[in-house]
Amino acid sequence: METRIRLGVSTCLLGENVRFDGGHKLDRFLTDTLGQFVEYVPVCPEVECGLGVPREAMRLVGDPAGPRLVTSRTNVDHTECMVAWARRRVAELEGEGLCGYIFKSNSPSSGMERVRVYDANGVPSKSGVGIFARVFMEHFPLLPVEDEGRLHDMKLRENFIERVFTLKRWRETLAAGLTRGGLVAFHTRHKLLLAHSPKHYREMGRLVAHAKELPPDDLFPRYEALLMEAMRLKTTPAKHANVLQHLMGCFKEQLSPDEKQELLEAIETFRKGHTPLIVPVTLINHYVRKYGQPYLGEQWYLDPHPLELQLRNHV
Repeated sequence: METRIRLGVSTCLLGENVRFDGGHKLDRFLTDTLGQFVEYVPVCPEVECGLGVPREAMRLVGDPAGPRLVTSRTNVDHTECMVAWARRRVAELEGEGLCGYIFKSNSPSSGMERVRVYDANGVPSKSGVGIFARVFMEHFPLLPVEDEGRLHDMKLRENFIERVFTLKRWRETLAAGLTRGGLVAFHTRHKLLLAHSPKHYREMGRLVAHAKELPPDDLFPRYEALLMEAMRLKTTPAKHANVLQHLMGCFKEQLSPDEKQELLEAIETFRKGHTPLIVPVTLINHYVRKYGQPYLGEQWYLDPHPLELQLRNHV
């Protein structure tokens, strides 16, 4: 990466004492592991919209589709204040070059899903979205978002970070100039990474094929929308196995019978869930270096994010 990836994040997750009780929710994965590769843009909706620390706890009440943000004990309504601030803040964040955002789970301001909403009888249902999180996601519909709770799921973590790094590479492609050559190069190197969504890849391929016929202001936004939609889809062992078998086919004239059998067994063992994805991918990377495969060596599927994150050790 030419510059560090910038991610928005709930301030309390970085260890800052900004929560209603004066505490924090430090997340060591975000600060110590992912933090090696990203630059965070911290946001605390409740403090930044003018509320103090400590402060009375708040909750969502009413209709889950449009809840009110009120204090839990005194029932002071902060909805209008929060919405007005959130709209100003997301406009400011347009200039931060964010490649993703990590929200605080269950927060009435920053929870991205399944936030408690209390009905008229005080009965909660996990059906809400935090006031700021809703405004943010409506303003940036294509941006990768997650919350720190969901990132404990290794598959969701890998998917989110893969999307973030892909978007960063796309942004760098755009920064180099809106050229057909740049688009073709990006599409070619991401072919196998997108293989878990053949439908999207075919649509993107048609856009690339007709790139000369489309104005850049139409072509590149359409491609980006398809790219982020495709990357949002979850992978499965079966889809990965198909990609791995395709990679194996590129060596059909070079692998010895023993090497073919070893790779087949590694792919099948992964498909059955007995070993993580890193096992067959490491073996294929070995063959790429051993037999000299420049096309495969440039495929981001084999190296989509830093190895130090160990994301493919758990999927």
